[in-house]
Amino acid sequence: MELSVVVPTLNGRDRLAASLDALADVAPDAEVIVVNGPSADGTTGMVRERDDVDVLVEIAARNVNVARNAGLEVADGDAVAFLGYDHRVESGWRDTVAAAVGEGAEVVTGPLRRTVKGGATSEGPERRRIADREVSYFNGRNVVFDRDVLADLDGFDEYLRTGGARDAAHRLAGMDVQVEWRPEMAARRRSEATDGGIETRDLGWKYRALAYRLVKNYGVRPTVVRRTLRHACGDAAGTFRDVLGGDATPTGWVGNGRDVAAGIAAGASDGLIARAKDRSSTRNPNGVSARADRAVARYDRRTE
Repeated sequence: MELSVVVPTLNGRDRLAASLDALADVAPDAEVIVVNGPSADGTTGMVRERDDVDVLVEIAARNVNVARNAGLEVADGDAVAFLGYDHRVESGWRDTVAAAVGEGAEVVTGPLRRTVKGGATSEGPERRRIADREVSYFNGRNVVFDRDVLADLDGFDEYLRTGGARDAAHRLAGMDVQVEWRPEMAARRRSEATDGGIETRDLGWKYRALAYRLVKNYGVRPTVVRRTLRHACGDAAGTFRDVLGGDATPTGWVGNGRDVAAGIAAGASDGLIARAKDRSSTRNPNGVSARADRAVARYDRRTE
């Protein structure tokens, strides 16, 4: 198995360096691709000084799914991993990946662990049945794909600023591709960070992304409406409790509700358009094949 590892990053130089150090120890034979953009903390210089990074791709978009696709475009491996810049792969990671791929796994993922006082947190597999699909979610900061599956998937949907991995999980389920969970394929982080250092977390985009990926993948049906409203009501109730407890203001609560409603409306509308543009099981009109201008600059040691 030839393994490529894509590491998207944004202004995370020190944590990226630690992640690359761990990767060099655990998977020294892997092709390493860092997709940076646009950082202002010296990340470019640090990466270019390392001899264990094969390709550095500079992009202008602050979007982790663009970064993932930019890395996929230059990856040569027959298996392609995506790793968070703030995560360090643990000792059994490489061997577990090799074993899973050797046994025929098309997509394999594992836990993300967080170092805490006295030990580390972990997580288990997450699965949901939506409409007629059994969806196995994965985290985009620790996942490995068979190259052919990524080609069929056409990478990640670049419309999404957040939730790109969850969208891909829905599409994989629609393509009848199984996501395997291997607890030994673990990566660890020491502090909170956004996915790839690039995603946003505002409520408007959270619900825009949720409505978009559900409508795009399943159309407008009762299941989609129920799931969207259940999430929205849960957040509204939580924020209202904060208001009662003095941790939030009524004005802020109303503003959040307005952002949620606007996000759902925009996401549902755009999801219908995307569904009409790509009627195949791939459901990805904004994937790798949609454009070829992601990279602003590229430094490739493989050609030196």
